[in-house]
Amino acid sequence: MDTLVGHMAGVSCLAWTPDSNTLASGSDDKAIRLWDRVTGRPKITTRKSMSSGPGRSTLRGHHNYIHCLAFSPKGNILASGSYDEAVFLWDVRARRMMRSLPAHSDPVSGIDFCRDGTLVVSCSTDGLIRVWDTSTGQCLRTLVHEDNPAVTNVCFSPNGRFVLAFSLDSSIRLWDYVAGTVKKTYQGHRNDKFAVGGCFAVLDGRPLVVSASEEGDIVLWDVNSKVVLQRVRGHEGVCFWVDVHGETMASAGHDNTVRVYRHATDAGCTNSVVDPDKSGKEGVRSGLPIRQEDVEAGDG
Repeated sequence: MDTLVGHMAGVSCLAWTPDSNTLASGSDDKAIRLWDRVTGRPKITTRKSMSSGPGRSTLRGHHNYIHCLAFSPKGNILASGSYDEAVFLWDVRARRMMRSLPAHSDPVSGIDFCRDGTLVVSCSTDGLIRVWDTSTGQCLRTLVHEDNPAVTNVCFSPNGRFVLAFSLDSSIRLWDYVAGTVKKTYQGHRNDKFAVGGCFAVLDGRPLVVSASEEGDIVLWDVNSKVVLQRVRGHEGVCFWVDVHGETMASAGHDNTVRVYRHATDAGCTNSVVDPDKSGKEGVRSGLPIRQEDVEAGDG
């Protein structure tokens, strides 16, 4: 395990390049640092046009805390959102800012690229979701729900046609951003105080929406029917984030743990809830099914 040291204040967000060779970290010191996965050291560009100073691995320009990061599908552009209410687009190879987008009137809370990298979506606690043209920096759409709840996280659907928005009214909305309308609303989790996140996933060929919950659960919905398919008991206290990669799911919680789950394929899995014991080491199987793997990371 490597420890990457360089920021002068707390680290609030991370993002991997698609090839997994570079890790970007955003901090309360207003800087973004790029790290080499193999060496664990700052990522130094090989471009001869760059100066030889130590700043080559550090991106600076935001005037307040960095809150969210996302790489484009090709890994050549990095988008950053900040408490300074702006979205920056960075040329990763040249280590320079391409565009500064005056995105919101409150801190930028979430950001994502569509699958071909031509669009960026951002959201904010001002309740607005904005879709941007990556090449021109033009705002193509502004989406806002009639109740104007604070939006804490956004992501594009895998086909690039929709935007999933997580809001502080315990609702997740699937937006058709071209038409500017909400197509689906997913409810059944709790989210009214903290910024929690989730994603799209596919298990057994079924498209799902997955979200963390302030009650400690991970909730999985069928994308089309909006039915809650599974409620996984993950954490004591708030579950802040969940992500799915293939048949592996990971969650992070206020109980100082990161928990990892696997898709269980054996026929004996019938229970619809995972409730690990206090040690966090035993997984109770589930009906989707997802079960907790024997993996847990704390602060010890």
